[in-house]
Amino acid sequence: MNEEVVQWLTEIRSLQEELTQCRSDRDASDKSAAHWRELYSTEAQQRRVEARLARENLNRLEREIRQLKTGGVGNASTSDEERAAVEAEVLALKDIESLQQKLIATIEERDRALAALKVEQEQHQQTRDSLTAIISDTVEQLSQYR
Repeated sequence: MNEEVVQWLTEIRSLQEELTQCRSDRDASDKSAAHWRELYSTEAQQRRVEARLARENLNRLEREIRQLKTGGVGNASTSDEERAAVEAEVLALKDIESLQQKLIATIEERDRALAALKVEQEQHQQTRDSLTAIISDTVEQLSQYR
């Protein structure tokens, strides 16, 4: 009977070691799976960023094509550096609220510029009318003087 107990104890130790090895293998598999999930997530994130950048580039190119087709070259005074700075500023806006605020500020600035342009055009027309009247009066006076 003593031999049977020893055999059972040996079998129990063997099974415990096997169980420990299985747990170790399971932990290693879990760690490996977590590592691969992390790599997959990183790769997926990179693909999403690349896809977003490609969409933005495609949209920009489509706008340029539409401009070229309609004959609108754009603002010739805008340099490549200024355009790049504007694009960087727009890309830096991360959420919809900041983009909306920037859009509102830009529209307000545009409206002010249009109002200033209108005032400038009216003043230019007044100056033109005044100069035309003065030239007309001067020509009349010269013809009376002769």
